[in-house]
Amino acid sequence: MTRLLVLRHAPTDWNAARRIQGRADIPLSDAGRAAAAQWRLPEWAAGWPVLASPLSRAVETARLLGHDPVPEPALTELDWGEWEGLRLSDKSRIDPAELAQREALGLDFRAPGGESYRELQARLAPLLLRLAAARRDTVAICHRGVILALYASAADWTMIGDAPDGLQWGCAHLFRLESTGAPVIERLNISLAA
Repeated sequence: MTRLLVLRHAPTDWNAARRIQGRADIPLSDAGRAAAAQWRLPEWAAGWPVLASPLSRAVETARLLGHDPVPEPALTELDWGEWEGLRLSDKSRIDPAELAQREALGLDFRAPGGESYRELQARLAPLLLRLAAARRDTVAICHRGVILALYASAADWTMIGDAPDGLQWGCAHLFRLESTGAPVIERLNISLAA
C-alpha cells in the first residue's frame, strides 16, 4: 500500500481577490506566508518525500513547511486558458450562460483554450502509477484543481453537482494508491495546525 498526502498551497493575493490563477505563477501573499509558517504536516508523515508543483506558490509552501521539495510537473495546476486572471463572476468577460454550459460538462469542463479535469486526471495517472510502483508514501503540495481531479477519481464523482464530501483547503487529504495507481480516499480534511 502506498499513501499520498496532498495539500493545496497557502493563499495568494489572487486567491483573496477570487481571480483564477491556473498556470499563472503567482507567489504567496504575506497572509499566505504567515499561514503556511503555522502549518505542520502530521507526525506520521515525517520523513516522507515531498513533491511540489513547480509553480512558486507550491514550492514556497513546501519550504515554509520545512521541506526542500522535488518539483513535479504533473502536479501543475489546471490550465484555465483565456480565463486565467479573471473572476468567474466577471459577467463582462465571462458569459454566465457559457459558463453554465461548460460547468454542466463536469469532468469535461474546459475554459476556452484550457485543459479539462479529465485531461488533468490523465496527466496525473503516470505519476500515481509511478508512486504506487515505488511503494513509498509521499507528500504532494499542489493546487485546488489537482486535488479536485484526484478526489473526483477516488470518489467516482463526475464533477456534476456538489462533491460527495466537503474539501477544506487549509487541510491535507490522504489517499491510498492501488497497484494500478488508482486513488482511494483514506481521510479528508486533516488539520495542519501546529
